Amino acid sequence: MEYLVIIEKTDKNYSAYLPDIPGCVATGNTKEEVIKNLKEALLLHVEGLREDGLPIPEPVAQSVYVFAPI
Repeated sequence: MEYLVIIEKTDKNYSAYLPDIPGCVATGNTKEEVIKNLKEALLLHVEGLREDGLPIPEPVAQSVYVFAPI
């Protein structure tokens, strides 16, 4: 399954989350690091859901850019 990842730049690092997997978040010093950390977090999160007998959410989130006239 492929999930949409939202990456946000903060003052000191990057943070990322998966809109389809509430609570699955990560941080990193670079985009590459935050993606790596989020993949690890996703694996752990999915393992926890399976252990608890909970369903794994289907990927449904999408993204699109809109441009505002400035």
